[in-house]
Amino acid sequence: MKKTLLVMLIVVMSMGMMFAQGTKDQAAVKGEKEIVILCKSMGNGFFDAVFKGSEEAVAELGGIKTTYMAPSQATAEGQIEIIESLIAQRVDGIAISANDADALIPVAKKAMAAGIKVISFDSGINVGGRIVDLLPSNAELIGRQQIQLAADLTGMKGDIAVLSASAQATNQNLWIDWMKEEIKDAKYSNMKLVEVVYGDDAPDKSYREATSLMKKYPNLKAIICPTTVGLLATAQAVKDAGMTGKVEVTGLGLPSEMKGYILDGTCRKMALWNPIDLGYTSTYILAALMDGTSKGSVGEVIPAGRMKSVKVEKDGLIYMSTPYVFNKDNIEQYAAIF
Repeated sequence: MKKTLLVMLIVVMSMGMMFAQGTKDQAAVKGEKEIVILCKSMGNGFFDAVFKGSEEAVAELGGIKTTYMAPSQATAEGQIEIIESLIAQRVDGIAISANDADALIPVAKKAMAAGIKVISFDSGINVGGRIVDLLPSNAELIGRQQIQLAADLTGMKGDIAVLSASAQATNQNLWIDWMKEEIKDAKYSNMKLVEVVYGDDAPDKSYREATSLMKKYPNLKAIICPTTVGLLATAQAVKDAGMTGKVEVTGLGLPSEMKGYILDGTCRKMALWNPIDLGYTSTYILAALMDGTSKGSVGEVIPAGRMKSVKVEKDGLIYMSTPYVFNKDNIEQYAAIF
């Protein structure tokens, strides 16, 4: 009896090994890589849109399966737990929007040591915890685009002003420096940047500053707001003053907040980074790292489908592109997302 049981056990184990090998061989023949888009938390429309971009990219690339994962709460601990499970599953790549730039470094290093390609996007992991970090844009692209939008809306004529957040906002001050650089171009000779004011990202103060600008400059043709709070308040101030169509409003805004103002013409164009493009570009970067066509070294140019290409800069930083422009033709689509 014992001998019979032993024989049966050996047969079952052999069959199990054959089945496992068969599954592995099938996967090898299929050649499908598995990546995970690891976001900050579940139930976030911004990251739902990121994953849509990843799905778009894998449909173009072929041979890759993408999965959307996130902790229930936006914590580093939740993301660490997920990454540990992904290491055990031996996925091929992970793109992470980090809840903590430093706390994820040890587990991300562990993942990379296990052969997993790890990148971060939107909210980066610091150097050492990823191969590259994909940022939506950079100061020059953002600043120059703001002047370009204002020029397009005003026919490149008249006074323009900037309503920013606080005078100490490092990122916005860099954007404004590039606005000042862009407007030096001779093609803007009929435009004048008359003043930069600060609403301190307070809706009431931003509203008052926008109202003061309209009273102070009779030839004011546009107000640029590189702050979502300032843009929303300025749009309302222009509308309340009956200046819609006379003073253009543009800047960086959330589609869900600005939908009404775009549809009624108060803010005909604005910009912000597109989460769909973030997921799409992240997936193309992972694909290049997984197939070995890129190592993420400084100076490398990585193909990125409809986004053309991206370049690896110092410290593994990659800047995607100029922010995405929203107008009446696309605002309703994106307002439902973020």
